[in-house]
Amino acid sequence: MYATGRRPNSKGIGLEEVGVEINAKDAVVVDSTSKTAVDNIYAIGDLTDRINLTPVALEEGMAVVKTIFGGSPTAVDYTNVASAVFSQPPVGSVGLSEEEAHDVDIYRSSFKPMKHTLSGSDERAMMKLIVDKKTDAVLGCHMVGADSPEIIQGFAVALKCGATKAQFDATIGIHPTAAEEFVTMRTPAPA
Repeated sequence: MYATGRRPNSKGIGLEEVGVEINAKDAVVVDSTSKTAVDNIYAIGDLTDRINLTPVALEEGMAVVKTIFGGSPTAVDYTNVASAVFSQPPVGSVGLSEEEAHDVDIYRSSFKPMKHTLSGSDERAMMKLIVDKKTDAVLGCHMVGADSPEIIQGFAVALKCGATKAQFDATIGIHPTAAEEFVTMRTPAPA
């Protein structure tokens, strides 16, 4: 597969003629409640080029409904949105990457799931935690390996709640699971 990205399909549908602002990437410019420069026009999803994921667009749609019909201006919180790539092996990720974070400890594990010790397969999973050195907050959780999208979805809740590495360490894992590895990593990787 070869993916080169995507661009919003905003040209030629009359948006600019009615006063909707389009940026250099062809995305519709919106405020925090998804309202355009025109008071009665809202835009969500890939057209706004924020986070191009279906669940994000659904959340934006629900926020627009609350804003327009519920009388409660509602903005979507885009922090710690989990994502996945359904490749072989799959990838799951939530929070900051190593490159985005600063002054952090990195915890890494290369794990051979129990089922592969019996099958003789050498398949492994890679897991990584990004932890703020000052606050102990877990800023990122990443995995490449079987079931990583399912596993990361659960850890996305923990990150959304502000979980710390100490709380991860205090959690007793389910043995033998791959997810258990996230709560048993104790030593930061060398810098």
